[in-house]
Amino acid sequence: MLAIPRWKMLSIAALVLLGLLFAVPSFFSEKQVAGWPAFAPRAQINLGLDLSGGSQILLEADTAEFVRSRLETKQNQIEKALGETEPRVAIGDISRQGGRLSFLVRDPAQVDDAVERIRATTQGVGLTGQRDFTVEAVDGTRIVVTPTAAGLADATEQAMNTATDVIRRRIDALGTKEPTIIRQGDRRILVQVPGVDNPEQLKALIGRTARLEFKLVDLAANPAEVAAGRAPIGSQILPSTDVGSIAVKRRAIVTGEQLVRADPAFDQQNGQPVVTIGFDPAGGRSFARATQENVGKPFAIILDDVVLSAPNINEPILGGTAQISGSFTTESANELAIALRSGSLPVELQVIEERTVGPDLGADSIRLGVIASIVATIAVIGFMLLTYGRFGIYATVALMLNALLILGIMAIFNSTLTLPGIAGFVLTIGAAVDANVLINERIREEQRRGRRILDAIETGYREASTAIFDANITNVIAAALMYYFGSGPIRGFALVLMIGIITSVFTAVTLTRIMVALWVRRERPRELVI
Repeated sequence: MLAIPRWKMLSIAALVLLGLLFAVPSFFSEKQVAGWPAFAPRAQINLGLDLSGGSQILLEADTAEFVRSRLETKQNQIEKALGETEPRVAIGDISRQGGRLSFLVRDPAQVDDAVERIRATTQGVGLTGQRDFTVEAVDGTRIVVTPTAAGLADATEQAMNTATDVIRRRIDALGTKEPTIIRQGDRRILVQVPGVDNPEQLKALIGRTARLEFKLVDLAANPAEVAAGRAPIGSQILPSTDVGSIAVKRRAIVTGEQLVRADPAFDQQNGQPVVTIGFDPAGGRSFARATQENVGKPFAIILDDVVLSAPNINEPILGGTAQISGSFTTESANELAIALRSGSLPVELQVIEERTVGPDLGADSIRLGVIASIVATIAVIGFMLLTYGRFGIYATVALMLNALLILGIMAIFNSTLTLPGIAGFVLTIGAAVDANVLINERIREEQRRGRRILDAIETGYREASTAIFDANITNVIAAALMYYFGSGPIRGFALVLMIGIITSVFTAVTLTRIMVALWVRRERPRELVI
């Protein structure tokens, strides 16, 4: 009991002091902390949406647009499967009306071959035994490709999961803390972001599909036909930010899926904000080959079906990099870079509900939470002092250090405190002295058995520690599972509870043991009142 090495005591004291130092900034405002010396800790606890206010947005997927986009993707796959493999199959009269894809095979003898090639592009849906598209020949020369209900449901589910991940990456890039992003039903995503004072910027970033494509401009298109909205076969007409409309080839040279980086920058010639991008090896090779074969021709840089610019290819671009320009501001260039880095949304999302949460409710919640914490602390301290005397004082000191260590650890990891987190904090304070109660009662029991003072204290700590660690390990496991599988308020509660359990065991067992050891060494008591 008394043989605690000096180095160990100093190490524990330094550790506690470090935790207390990191807890201090959370008691001051951000402006006050910003004026502190550079060597001083500045990490603070972040407040959740329910405490600091922020924005809440409910997004809904445009399934009609998703079905159209899915059919267009399938058409590109079919054209590639039939047109790039020998013998090539010529098709025409392509239609996507009625939610299905149909076309004519010009040579009736190739219909069966075309059906087999198209079926090879379809995929199975889970363990249902169904395909995502059905392929059938009609009237001997026409092939109809129809999306199945199971395939559409599976594709929508995957798209919504991907969209949720993309939104999370975009919001985290803004530097916000602990956003809540959860699915609601089959087609909706709820986004709650604390501390955001510009919801319009948030909506613009989340709502942007960020589908980037590089396509060749169709120079053979008749300007009059383009102005009338009619595109040649194999091309499409897209709006442009500069010249009205442009006819471009349907097949993309490279797409945003092949991006590996996107960064805001400034054009070296005119100083205008631009976005520099880099492709993966496959995208870089495709881009290099396309620019080599089309020197002197324009290509279109397309974002969300809008042509940002259509520069000429003056020379082959072999480095796997490119530059996007389009009358950007510094802010819009940074937003586009974030959107491109996070990936494109596989489905268009529309804001159907927007709420702004003010900080007033959060201030009331914090005030009431502080009152609850103070009341709980005073009640626990009173009980420990009346029941255990000196050992109750040690438990009280450990309790206060425990509360500050929780705040310090949360600040170090930039954790977010929510209203349920305050509940977890109050619960932790109430349960923090459980370990001291077990230790003190065990020491009393050893005294009744006739053990001497030092033996009773040492046996009490040793025997009680086993039960304390076993009980709290199970609690930590439960809190960790809540944090991993939960979301929003549940995670906030679980985080504070998990940190509180760990720190309470440390303070209640290790720190009180050191305080008792120092008292015994100094006073050499002949009688133990506990």
